[in-house]
Amino acid sequence: MHAGLFGVFAALCVASLFVGAQQVAWSDVLGLSGDAWLTLTASRLPRLAALVLTGAGLAVCGVILQHIVRNRFVEPATTGGLDAAKLGILVAMTAVPAAGTLSRMLFAMVFCLASSLVFVAIVRRIPFKSAMLVPVIGLMYGGVLSAVAEFYAYRHNILQSMQGWLLGDFSKIVQGHYEIVYLILPIVVLTYLYAHRFTVLGMGEGMAMSLGLNYRATVTLGLVLVAVTVSATTITVGAIPFVGLVVPNLVALYYGDHLGRTLPVVALGGATLLLACDILGRVLIYPFEVPVGLSAGCVGGVLFLMLIVRRQR
Repeated sequence: MHAGLFGVFAALCVASLFVGAQQVAWSDVLGLSGDAWLTLTASRLPRLAALVLTGAGLAVCGVILQHIVRNRFVEPATTGGLDAAKLGILVAMTAVPAAGTLSRMLFAMVFCLASSLVFVAIVRRIPFKSAMLVPVIGLMYGGVLSAVAEFYAYRHNILQSMQGWLLGDFSKIVQGHYEIVYLILPIVVLTYLYAHRFTVLGMGEGMAMSLGLNYRATVTLGLVLVAVTVSATTITVGAIPFVGLVVPNLVALYYGDHLGRTLPVVALGGATLLLACDILGRVLIYPFEVPVGLSAGCVGGVLFLMLIVRRQR
């Protein structure tokens, strides 16, 4: 299974380098053609790196949130994290117009972390937490945050520009304008180092504390890792739903819940799914593109419904 998934991932990486409006042939690459090498180094390779890191990061975010909340159907898109990050970026654009990408990311991270803490506090106060109730509450909570963000953008006359960058899209990724997503790499490594603690976290507060785990500190660390990843991806490529939801669930069906074993597969699966969705968006209406936020939403939504039906059965 690992080898098969890695093979699919490698094939999609190669396809991502050679699929697009600008034709790049093997002969041009091997012949060291200037135009082909410029397209690869300035656009296709940065896009591939951003796709892999974003997919892996969002899938890992989903795993962390699912263990914190102890619910299979939560991820940044169903807990209000993505909507809070959008609001943070809008506030940065209006409050500090001269702020750079890093400053806007910090605003998004603070808003995402604050909203995640509020969501966890809300969920902890629900006496009966069914599998479907928690994500429904998260979607309602995210809807409120999204409405606040749109009203804020409307009041500051930036609603139209907001719609342009909120939808996940990798077509604008070029060298020099995406490097902030490299922050995801140490996040994934740190999550792997703390994999055992996050696994224990998923057993519940009482069990985790009885095993000697500092529950609150581990939850806070997990939410910070999620906030950094979500803010970095949102400021770079926009909002991408469902990757952090469907990939961890599919991996858990085959490998279980021990993150020490499954986290590399989750990261690889997230990168593979996002690569597939991006390539699909590039070929559907070639030579134009469907934003990956739409293709990932469609594919992820179908997989999400299949997971719900399977759970009900």
